[in-house]
Parts: sequence; C-alpha cells; structure tokens
Amino acid sequence: MHRYGKQSAAALRAAERRERENRAPRLAAEVPDLVSLRLEIEERSGSMAIMQPKYIRRIVVANAPALFLVPCGDSNCTDGGHDVTGTVIQALRSHRARFSGEEGCRGSLGSGAACNRVLHFDAVAEYGP
Repeated sequence: MHRYGKQSAAALRAAERRERENRAPRLAAEVPDLVSLRLEIEERSGSMAIMQPKYIRRIVVANAPALFLVPCGDSNCTDGGHDVTGTVIQALRSHRARFSGEEGCRGSLGSGAACNRVLHFDAVAEYGP
C-alpha cells in the first residue's frame, strides 16, 4: 500500500543529496584543465577491509559537481557518509596526478554507537594544456 505524501528516509536523503549536488559549483569550473578523474573506493571497518570489492567511480568532469560525497555502506548506519570533497579539490587544484585519502563515517548505528567505517580512496587525475 502506498502512502502518498510521505517519503521514506532513504528517499529524503537521496533528494537532499541531489539538491546539494545541484547547488554545488561544477568541477569543470573549479579545475578548468581537468580532463579525467577516477576514484578507486574501498570501505573498511576499523583496520579490516569489508567483504566488498573495491569499486571505481569515473567522474564525468564536464557535468560533475565539485562535491564528493559517498554514502556509508552499512545499512544500519543513520545520517552517515563520507565527505572527501576538501581532500579531492585541494589535490586537483594542486594538479596532483595521483593522490589518496581517508574519511571516517559521521553516522551512528542503531544502538547509538558511532559508525566505525572508514572510506579509503585512491585517485588518478589527468590534466590538459
């Protein structure tokens, strides 16, 4: 049964994320000579890699927002996620071809405990003339 007028918490978070992306400056405007960007992302719980494969996120530079938010992979985590925007933009503005970073989740688990997931990423950027 559908309840019209009410959205799930996940749908509200997705709509909020899209709104933030729409308001953000474009990556092409922030780093005009950036040609391509690839992020290899892996999430860890403490010091252990989680049984999820590393995945690659290819950024479409021409259309992408200058915002790098990755949701937490733990389905029990609320209000979590990883914001690596500062690290990525700083490295791109410095024209670094390869860089990496880590960011802890800001969410909490159902028990009220802090989420201990950590996102690790390796990035490869290519710049034009």
